[in-house]
Amino acid sequence: MVYKFTILSDEVDNFVRVITIDSEATFLDLHNAILDSVSYEKNQMTTFFMCSDNWEKGQEVTLVEMESSSEYDNLVMENTKLEELLVDENQKLIYVFDMMSDRVFFMELTDIIPRKNLEKPVCISSEGVAPVQIMADDGITAVSKPTIDENFYGDEDYELDELDEEGFGEMNFDDNSLFAEDPKF
Repeated sequence: MVYKFTILSDEVDNFVRVITIDSEATFLDLHNAILDSVSYEKNQMTTFFMCSDNWEKGQEVTLVEMESSSEYDNLVMENTKLEELLVDENQKLIYVFDMMSDRVFFMELTDIIPRKNLEKPVCISSEGVAPVQIMADDGITAVSKPTIDENFYGDEDYELDELDEEGFGEMNFDDNSLFAEDPKF
């Protein structure tokens, strides 16, 4: 059998991936197909959750074996075939691709095609740009430092050598002329 998954993101409105994969493939094969379809690095911890129709998390399938206090068995992607857990069309899954920020893709098994086999997974539809893979600790994507050049402050009437490394003017506190007009000093 061939499974067809539709993958959505709650971060990017027009993001959709559709992946077909053999039912005898493992969750690790599906994991790799997802990462390939969005051009993500494969060096991050990820996990799948089987879900109810209301997206409530159930059985977890982890990338590596982990200690768990949950009521479910500890299943590992490499050792778990898709057909062991997925049997019904419209079954829902959550794929957590950024564990630190709990960012996910929402997946649905949209079609089961009997009497067909696939050697390897195929992304048959790719729409929209994937969300950034890892968010910075503060929940904002990392940005580069601004370039300080002659237009940094909106005019060219200052000298670059007057600014320190962060772009602030340097003050000379040895010069008492700063305080000469203020009677408090």
